[in-house]
Amino acid sequence: MMKKFIFIYAGLAISIYLILPGCKDSITAANLDSKVMPQSNISFNADLEPVFQLKCNGSGCHDDGSFAGGLSLTSCANAKSDPGVVVTGSSKTSIIVWAIEGQAGIQPMPPVGVNKPVTSEQDRGLKKWIDEGAKCN
Repeated sequence: MMKKFIFIYAGLAISIYLILPGCKDSITAANLDSKVMPQSNISFNADLEPVFQLKCNGSGCHDDGSFAGGLSLTSCANAKSDPGVVVTGSSKTSIIVWAIEGQAGIQPMPPVGVNKPVTSEQDRGLKKWIDEGAKCN
């Protein structure tokens, strides 16, 4: 009985060892910042959520616990919860764009020294998503 237990345990351990290194779901700043956003049909989940995770809520600012500035960017619904932050169909009047670009007297986000800034490509994708209707997809 003990030999059978050891055999099963060893098989399980080896399987986990072989499977886990194959998981490539970790987001790094380098691969995220080099990603080209689609020209249209921006997906919140595929295109923007990873940016927010790494640069906004993953740093402990705009997460569900900290809610810096009263804003959580952990989900599409949270990002759109304040109608002024994301003005559906109008990136030019959306506070989130003003904050990322440091417009209208708003401190640029993320703050210098806290995280790498949003790239121009990420900014373009965010604006396109808003202008396309800010769908939670």
